[in-house]
Amino acid sequence: MTCASCAARVERKLNRMDGVSASVNYATEKATVHADGVAVEELIRTVERTGYSAEVVTPQVSAAPQDTDDRRVRMLGRRMIVAVVLAFVLMDLSMGMAFVPEWHFAGWQWVLIGLTLPMVTWCAWPFHRNAFRAARHGTTSMDTLISTGVITSTLWSVYVILFPIDAGPVGPGLWAVLSAPNSAFYLDVAAGVTMFALTGRFLEARARRSSGAVLRRLAELGAKDVSVLRADGNEYRIDVADLRVSDLFVVRPGRASPPTAGSSPGTAPSTPAR
Repeated sequence: MTCASCAARVERKLNRMDGVSASVNYATEKATVHADGVAVEELIRTVERTGYSAEVVTPQVSAAPQDTDDRRVRMLGRRMIVAVVLAFVLMDLSMGMAFVPEWHFAGWQWVLIGLTLPMVTWCAWPFHRNAFRAARHGTTSMDTLISTGVITSTLWSVYVILFPIDAGPVGPGLWAVLSAPNSAFYLDVAAGVTMFALTGRFLEARARRSSGAVLRRLAELGAKDVSVLRADGNEYRIDVADLRVSDLFVVRPGRASPPTAGSSPGTAPSTPAR
């Protein structure tokens, strides 16, 4: 998911299923689902038909979420650095060549196109990929707007550069320069949109990685196993994941209690709980 509308779309699809009540958290990329008589596999297939992927979250703390966050931050960071370096050069050259035709030199068109291609392909690839994935499922997202703007401005600019339009003599003045057909290429727009969108996505990924690390450290404070009181009066240690509704478990003074619905890990007095 890349924006809040993605989370809202997944939540709507899940809630349309009979006997399902779902809440999707975009910040943690998790969905809390209460399903009556609906298999987990069917829930996952519904999410996949919406254009996303899903898997069951296990209570055991794993390093996988941290690794995923780190890879995302590194990937976006590399693309952002390349985009920032190329964007400043491309924006200066693009506007200079558009407004001051006297600056044109031999092969200037290929220099601009060569600077543009890495920006609109490799750097902007995450937006194109998400936009294409959404289009396959008949939906749109923020990435659709970014991808469409980058592709449109690039294709029009390349067309104007390679096939100049002869509109006759252009009078003096800034408006005449801005309205001249041969000056109407917008590679600076494609560069700027890609650079700022990647910067925002990178900062968001870093913030989510930090908040995810805090939540995982908090989860580590919770109980990993629990003492269940059986009908014979004996206590048995079982994994928290095996705890079921109506089980009686005992929490000793100072010990962490297993989390229940709507609660967070904490401590409880020495009393059986249901």
